[in-house]
Amino acid sequence: MRGLILCIAVMLYGAAASAVIETYQFDTPLQQQRYQAFIEELRCPKCQNQNLSGSDSAISKDLRRQIHRMIMDDKSDIEITNYMVDRYGDFILYRPQFNGQTAVLWLSPVALLLLGLLVWWRMASGRKRSKSTVDPSLSVAEQQRLNELLGDDTSGEKSGDRQ
Repeated sequence: MRGLILCIAVMLYGAAASAVIETYQFDTPLQQQRYQAFIEELRCPKCQNQNLSGSDSAISKDLRRQIHRMIMDDKSDIEITNYMVDRYGDFILYRPQFNGQTAVLWLSPVALLLLGLLVWWRMASGRKRSKSTVDPSLSVAEQQRLNELLGDDTSGEKSGDRQ
């Protein structure tokens, strides 16, 4: 049991040791909050699905340094975001802005949902129609027997009662 606890402690310590440690100084806590928000929301161009705060790549270090410099130069959040998007494209944003290029990204889930609902509705209405239609080539007795076999007995007698 002690070995298991020791193993878990070493793994947790190792995870904490691999985190990126920033040594940037800020004049106000607001600047530090803005910096943290940016490095959490911007994606590393090299690491694909990792934000700048979790990446230790050279480009992430450069981008964190650039964000720090821009915050210290009193650039607005919009100016910083526009700079990053102009340089790296919409890919750098975890939540890309809605525009002509990202419309498919934003609208495809809604379109797929609507398509799924349409298919479901058509299948459900088709089932209702197929149950209610009577084949004119069948006699009344044949139609009743068919309904019994399909489990759609309208005469009140269940097909399992007869032997």
